[in-house]
Parts: sequence; structure tokens; C-alpha cells
Amino acid sequence: LWWGVSVSAILRRDLLKLLAGASFAPVLAYAGYQSRENPWEAASLIRARIKLPEIPKRTFLITKFGARSDGKMDCTQAIADAIGAASKAGGGRIVVPPGVFLTGPVHLESHIDLHLEKGATLSFIPEPGRYMPPVFTRWEGMEFMGYSPLIYAFEKTDVAITGSGTLDGGADDTHWWPWKGPWKGKFHDSEVTQKKARDSLFVEAEAGVPPESRIYAEGANLRPPFIQPYRCRNVLVEGVTITRSPFWLINPVLCNSVTVRGVTCSSFGPNNDGCNPESSHDVLIEGCVFDTGDDCIAIKSGRNADGRRIGVASENIIVSNCTMKAGHGGVVMGSELSGGIRNVFVENCRMSSPDLERGIRIKTNAMRGGGVENLNVRKLEIGTVRDLVVINFLYEEGENGPFSPVVRDINIVDVHCADAERVLNLRGFEHAPIQNLKLADVVVENATLPSRIEYVEGLVLDNVTVNGAPFDAS
Repeated sequence: LWWGVSVSAILRRDLLKLLAGASFAPVLAYAGYQSRENPWEAASLIRARIKLPEIPKRTFLITKFGARSDGKMDCTQAIADAIGAASKAGGGRIVVPPGVFLTGPVHLESHIDLHLEKGATLSFIPEPGRYMPPVFTRWEGMEFMGYSPLIYAFEKTDVAITGSGTLDGGADDTHWWPWKGPWKGKFHDSEVTQKKARDSLFVEAEAGVPPESRIYAEGANLRPPFIQPYRCRNVLVEGVTITRSPFWLINPVLCNSVTVRGVTCSSFGPNNDGCNPESSHDVLIEGCVFDTGDDCIAIKSGRNADGRRIGVASENIIVSNCTMKAGHGGVVMGSELSGGIRNVFVENCRMSSPDLERGIRIKTNAMRGGGVENLNVRKLEIGTVRDLVVINFLYEEGENGPFSPVVRDINIVDVHCADAERVLNLRGFEHAPIQNLKLADVVVENATLPSRIEYVEGLVLDNVTVNGAPFDAS
């Protein structure tokens, strides 16, 4: 089990991956992590190690390949031709000039930067048949062959999406989103939903059917993510605005060295999570704005048997100077965390919205297993939120499973919150309690409900005040 492995064993495991030529190679400064005095030293080492993509200084303007900015022409082939020409030349910048360009899926190659100039909109045509043939992808933590993500890169090095333009996924109450089924009072009359395929995919994943044989594309109604680099190295998403996504917005899977910077995620459909790094290492999410229909940031590592089969944690992740508005949670771990999550650093973020449900959240259960270790949070300014800190082992299946999660070593310091219903909502298992949770220098001006604390070992409250008085966790 990952949480019981010695440091030397972990280093041996990573060395074996390097020798085998794996596309990811976690090289965490474990000595820094082991130092409980200042875990943020490890964050500095992680930040310094993250590499930006190297893009040759060549420009390929999509209008030179036949694209037109009239919002009517299908520019899919023109964009593909520009990417092909750049790739043949050894890489470069694919420039989308001002205007509205309609397109189907965009598949990036190594050493390519898809760059949207100010005033440019890449508008994805919401016709599912265009996102065929199926590609190897991951959906809710399970691998299979499905619709192509809107922007996809598979086993590439040095890929980027940059600029100040807009990526419009085209999803709305009549396209993509109704496949969710009933949601927030909508889509009750939808005749086509994801439920049958979703249930079947769960069964096949638990049974160990090879992912290449799990075919859930046309007719399965599993909505694709917007941006999904898969097994990629040196990834950058910077500056763009992302809206109307079918599903998760930014979803790096099994990637190493990822930077998401200065991005605005504004999309309010079902499962419209902002940024979901999965089983990825050395990730920086910085200076972004999240205003979403689901979690703002959700760190994941695979679901149940499929997550354990792959067995790769999400680790060495920094979230810094971000703004979280509407969403189910500000920074969330889970619920698909069967591969484990460790070494997460969240700092200098602002969270506030009547529609923001939780600030920091861990959601898991006894079917997920895995867990979260070494989460460090500091310097949060929170306006209105429902629950400040949530750790819930009873999510969905709850105790109905043999894989008890391990959640331990959580440090939350220097937090100011104006209004919350609950400060803490902590629900561990009696046989597997939450371990070593520390809150220090936390002020909650107004909390209306008492905290819920079930099965927690090592809860430390240091200078925590609620409603003007020292916090009583009894």
C-alpha cells in the first residue's frame, strides 16, 4: 500500500520507471517532504523542477491553411493541416487570429503551441459524430476508448495552449449537457443519457476488461473533457478563457511537469470541474479564476480497480494565487483517488460565492481506497462558503467496500473566513480514522452550525477562533 512504503522503496520504484522509459518520473524531494518543520521547502523544489514546453519560434497562421473567421466554415481540416505542417517542420506556434473559427476536435503534436490571439474564439461544433473515431481516454477515473476530447494530446512532449482568446466548447441545455440526465432540475425529459454506458463501464473496469476493449464512443453518451493531455510531458495551458465545456475543463492524465497559469474557467454545466490533474506529477496551477458548475480544482488518481491497476498517484501539486467563485469545492481531492494523492500545497487563494459549497474537501470511501497524505494549506481569504474543511469517508458507497482510505498529515494555517455554515465536517471510519489534522491561526467570523467531527485522531487546534471565541471542537 502506497502510504506504508518506505522512502527508499519509493525511490527504487521511481528509478525503475525511469530505466523503463516511462512517460512520467516523479522525483520528489522526499527528504523535504519528511521534514515536518517546513514542508513548504518541498514546494519550492517542486516549483523549480517544473519545465515549460520548448516551442520553436516558427509561426503557422491557420488562415494561411484555409481557415476563415466567419463563424460558419468548418475549420477542422485547416487547423489539422497547420498542426501537421508545424510538426513536420519540428514544431511551432499555431496562431488563431481574431474572429470566430468553428472546429471539431484538435489533436496536438509534440513541440506545438496552439495560440489564440486577443479577440480569437475557437468554437467547437457540438456534434458528437465529429469526435470520432474513438481515442484512448479516461473518464471519471477509468480508461476506455471514447469520444475524443475537444483538445487532445497523447504521449506528446512540449505541448501548449496559450493566448488571450476564448475556447468555446459549445455545450448547453440542448447539446452535450442533457446526457448527464436529471441535474439541478434540468434534463428530466432527456431520452438519451450516460447512465447505461456509465454503469457498464464501471462493471467492465471492476472485472478487469482491458481498456482497449472497453468501447464507449458513439451512442454511449459519455461526454468528453475539453482539454486532455494524456501521458504527456511539459504541458502548458496559459491565458485562455474556457467556457461551455461538455465535461471537465482541463484534465491532464498521467502527465509530468504541467503548468496551468492565468486561465479563466467559466462553465456552469454538469461535471464542469475547472482543473482536474489525474495521476500526474509536478503540477502548478497558478493565477487562475474558477467559476464552475462543479469543483473548481479536483485532484484525482483513478477509480476503484482501475485506479489500483494503474497505481500512479497524483503528487507534487501546487495551487497558488487562484480565485474560486461558484463550485462544489474550492480545492478538492477525490473522489477518484484510488492511486493516492500526496504532497499538495495550496496557498494565497481567494474563495467566495453563495454558490461555493466547500473550501477544502477530501471525498472518498471504502471502494476507492487510496488516500491523501501531506496536504499543506496556507494564506486563504474566504468570503462566503458552506463548509470550510470537509473530509468525508462516506461519499457514495461509504463503508461498503474492503479498501479503507488513509488520510493523514493535513496542515491548514493562516485562514480568514467571513461566513460559513460549518467550520469542520469530518467523517472518518472507526477502524480507519482521519489522522493528524492541524488548524492554526484560523479565524471564522460567523459560523451558523456546529462542526461535525467523527473518528479523527490527532486533531490540533492552535489559535482558532469562531464567532469571536476560541473554537470548541468538542
